[in-house]
Amino acid sequence: MSWKTTLYDYVHFRNQTDIDYSTEPMLPFVEDRAYLESQAKLLSRREDTDKGRRFVPLKNETRLSISGTSEQNGRVIADIILKRSSVGTIGQDQVEEKRVEKERVTLVPGDGDWVIARIEPADTEEALRIRASVPGALMQADDTFAEVGLMSAPSVPFLSPRVIPSMQAASRIPYNRERAAEYADRWWEQSNPAYIHFEVNCSNYVSQCLFAGGAPMNYTGKRNSGWWYRGRVGGQEHWSFSWAVADSLQFYLLTSRSGLRAVEVGSAGQLELGDVISYDWEGDGRFQHSTVVTAIDPNGMPLVNAHTVSSKHRYWSYTDSPAWTERTRYRFLHILDTL
Repeated sequence: MSWKTTLYDYVHFRNQTDIDYSTEPMLPFVEDRAYLESQAKLLSRREDTDKGRRFVPLKNETRLSISGTSEQNGRVIADIILKRSSVGTIGQDQVEEKRVEKERVTLVPGDGDWVIARIEPADTEEALRIRASVPGALMQADDTFAEVGLMSAPSVPFLSPRVIPSMQAASRIPYNRERAAEYADRWWEQSNPAYIHFEVNCSNYVSQCLFAGGAPMNYTGKRNSGWWYRGRVGGQEHWSFSWAVADSLQFYLLTSRSGLRAVEVGSAGQLELGDVISYDWEGDGRFQHSTVVTAIDPNGMPLVNAHTVSSKHRYWSYTDSPAWTERTRYRFLHILDTL
């Protein structure tokens, strides 16, 4: 059996673990105990969440692509991309969630077959949550963000300086929730090339969705005020903290006095399309992740889209995320209908 066969078996049985809520199907050929223990905890939380929302899994499908391989001392290290689709029912209604996950898998020769010695998830909310917080140095209006690893790829500016003033002057316009959700669904799996792509891209993506829904930019030209984006100008990045950093975005939404504004509501069930959820994984008052509501499930609960781990119509609670802890707090932000 080749190492590729083992890799495809892993993907097949990984699908089965999500149906059974158990890692048992992977035990014969996955030797990474730390990974198996972590997955077992995630599956247990997912099972509890699914039971609570009366969700019954029907099938999981995964498209595997190998983005790179290397051989070292008889072992194979494969970087893989898993495009996953999960389908289930709530009552008589069918619900589908999609996400893209990246992993580095180390395979070694076993007793006649290849086995998986290590599985390292990449681009998870947990792996990037520290960098998603606002470092103190960034609040000093430093214009060079590449030094802290937030910007990973250049792009052309989305707005020219001639357009920004007209956006700033706009007032009392309706927020188009459907258009925000449509944009989120259009770009959930990839980045819009009109914008800079960030290593931690969740809030940049959510801001784009809000803007697509008609939210006017508040262009101040200052990093730590307003809500604005100009892209790369003269070799430098021009955007506000509130555009691209989760903690700053939720703070701006709640404190803005005009234009884009939000009110905090008490439960996820009060949210509508185009609303925002902020996630504080450690419960310490600093929010590291942002999502946008793109659908409502048959129970009236929000399903969300996100970047970093690209997700479409994911259940809002994120209890199946490696970043989730018992201390996790949520901020439910209802965008005002008139901006």
